[in-house]
Amino acid sequence: MTKGGWRTVLRNLREPKVFVMLLLGFSSGIPIYLVGNTLGYWMRDNKIELSTIGFLSWVGIAYSLKFLWAPLVDKIDAPVLGKWLGRRRGWMLVAQIVVAAALVGMALVQPGIGGITIAGVALSQLLVFGGLALVVAFASATQDIVIDAWRIESADTPDQQGMLTSSATLGYRAALLVTDSLILIFAAHVGWSVSYEIMALLMMVGAAAVFMAREPEASVRAATTPHPALFTARGMMDAVFGPFVAFFRDHGWWALLMLAAISLYRLPDFLLGPMANPFYSDLGMDKEVVGAVRGSIGLVATIVGIAVAGLSSIRFGTLPTLLAGAVLGPGSNLAFSYLALHGADSGVFAAAMAIDNFCNGFVGVALIAYMSQLTHAGYTATQYALLSSFYALPGKFLKGLSGVAVEYLEQGRTLLEGYALFFLGTALMGIPALLLCLWLAWKMPVRKASPAVT
Repeated sequence: MTKGGWRTVLRNLREPKVFVMLLLGFSSGIPIYLVGNTLGYWMRDNKIELSTIGFLSWVGIAYSLKFLWAPLVDKIDAPVLGKWLGRRRGWMLVAQIVVAAALVGMALVQPGIGGITIAGVALSQLLVFGGLALVVAFASATQDIVIDAWRIESADTPDQQGMLTSSATLGYRAALLVTDSLILIFAAHVGWSVSYEIMALLMMVGAAAVFMAREPEASVRAATTPHPALFTARGMMDAVFGPFVAFFRDHGWWALLMLAAISLYRLPDFLLGPMANPFYSDLGMDKEVVGAVRGSIGLVATIVGIAVAGLSSIRFGTLPTLLAGAVLGPGSNLAFSYLALHGADSGVFAAAMAIDNFCNGFVGVALIAYMSQLTHAGYTATQYALLSSFYALPGKFLKGLSGVAVEYLEQGRTLLEGYALFFLGTALMGIPALLLCLWLAWKMPVRKASPAVT
């Protein structure tokens, strides 16, 4: 850190936007596990098959396709609320309201193999439940588009961008611990349905942040600057293809290598995700123990991982930190293999959670910081949505087959041995990303982004 660096950190910490970013990060993190990993626990408790749990995880693909509607979010105001709150804040609040309403709907329907009648039409209960989960994922992905754009546009300096990124990651990881740990304690005492209703109420944290936030100046200028009409041929070309053209113009052929590295970086974590909570259920771990360990040891390990990644980015740079994450992320999956072979043991489980949460906290900051520095002014929302979609797309498609993989590996073995082999395989899937990050760190020249298009 340069001379005066700590003064800069303290000055940025006093900025109201840092606290707002913490709350928005929390709001961004609430829905994702509720339609992903935690949903798998609920479904496994209701005796839903592993293969079905894996297939339903495909609703999360909405997060990876958000670049398809990000141009609309970049170029037009949200219905009703956009004129009042501004383009970024208006879309945030609309998305938060839809997420909360759909979560309440999931709580009322519940996962099951029976039927349900809506407006006189008989439908599969699981189909309706899955449809509501898809609505949550779509609205949550829209919220992520706008929050990421607000974060990038609100930063006045690179140091402040790093501070906002760390604040967002801390809030996001705190929300993941709530929806991945505390909710298990709630579910053990009040049931899954009430627990999901509580999570819907927590979306109001994000709504409060919307009213505390200021609309970024870049967004205000974009809303008042004349542009080609979006629904003309020229407007559509600029909205859809402009971000891609600018990205490849900025980075040349290295853009392909960047996208490949980003797309594979979190693959091991995505593949493991849908099977983690069913694994704890099949392992025989008590929900209260799982929730308590995640909410204590997991929380501390996450904060430490985020802090270490932030300091590493300042001290060593973004690419070396990205490279370290490419080792830590997949490596943490081996702890799950050991746990599966060892059996239900609260001490071993706590150690596995400490390793996993530290590594995920580190890896999350490393990747977000790297992707944020690649965006081009004028296309912030769409380009970041493109990058964050690439980082998740392969994993989101492949993780739907995770339940099938465990059931296949179980053949001729015990179920826990099948889990152990599956987790080992997910760790090995991190090798391609590691090699690509090594290539980027070794060969890639430093490039400056093109000037903003006005």
